[in-house]
Amino acid sequence: MSIQLNTHFCKLIQIRYPIILAPMAGITNMPPLVAAVSNAGGLGTLGGAYLNSDQLRQAIQEIKRLTDAPFAVNLFAHMGSDQYDRWDEVIAQLQPVQQLLGIATPTLETMITPDHLEAQFAVLLDEQVPVISTTFGLLSDSYMQQAKAHAIKVIGTATTVEEAIQIKQSGCDAVVAQGSEAGGHRGTFDTGTKSLGSNIGTMALVPQIADHVGIPVIAAGGIMDGRGLVASLALGAQAVQLGTRFLTSVESGAHDVYKQALLHSTEDSTVITRAFSGRPARGIDNEFIRHWDATAIEPLAFPTQNTLTRTVRNAAAHQNNAEYMALWAGQGTRLLTDGQPAADIVQEIMAAAEALLN
Repeated sequence: MSIQLNTHFCKLIQIRYPIILAPMAGITNMPPLVAAVSNAGGLGTLGGAYLNSDQLRQAIQEIKRLTDAPFAVNLFAHMGSDQYDRWDEVIAQLQPVQQLLGIATPTLETMITPDHLEAQFAVLLDEQVPVISTTFGLLSDSYMQQAKAHAIKVIGTATTVEEAIQIKQSGCDAVVAQGSEAGGHRGTFDTGTKSLGSNIGTMALVPQIADHVGIPVIAAGGIMDGRGLVASLALGAQAVQLGTRFLTSVESGAHDVYKQALLHSTEDSTVITRAFSGRPARGIDNEFIRHWDATAIEPLAFPTQNTLTRTVRNAAAHQNNAEYMALWAGQGTRLLTDGQPAADIVQEIMAAAEALLN
């Protein structure tokens, strides 16, 4: 079996290395990290889902100022709609946390959710973004046709073979096979029947998806170094997507307390939780998650729960209190490096992969 680092996906997207920065929506000041990964030969990705159209345009233009290389912008294909049917019940459980942090209880009037996909997508077309990636489902046929008309490549995220097949059938150019080890939100299309989504490990998921779709597969979940890249390529992937590895880089906009929590965590530190957003996501276990689990009540649906807990997360960050922040992380945190430039991370991964293959 011959493994090539210059894969078909690299040629398709016009990048040197089969390394993609995971989108990581919610991290502040992402353009420097996105551009650094793209400049290093990978594909930087901006997590744009929580940005309004003006913020999204500003971030994209900043990336363009920092790099001439291809980059991607990730959006949530299905943001969902606000649902307040159990508002009083959920607020009652959050009040002790709000009191501890010294913040006011939100009211319905203060709840502001991000722009709808329509406004965000229009910005991507207008700014001629090279690559669009999606989480939580598929773009509509209309959006897909518009992307193709603008020569934009589209990448979907799958957590099962069935989701990957739907992604291929929708016209996507590639699919991210997101294993259960991955940090942050699960890309599961529908959480109606499984409250924590589908959680198949990367090693099991990648070859099964590769065998069932005829488009490039991108492995994601627990991949941190050259060994993970070579293993993923051997399983049938044509690239890897890494998020956690770049969170402690020089260019990362992650909060310093968040970075320290990552550096002091282990492979056993993370859990999949719906406490912060209403959708399943993997992060470092902390007091907020334990508090929510002890209530034994269902969170509000996404994005309402996410909007509702934003004041908690923001206050905790302001107070340097990691116990009430959303510390999204994958399961490979023992392999993290502290304060390493993103370009050095990319080069280190490629050098290790080349050494293994030689």
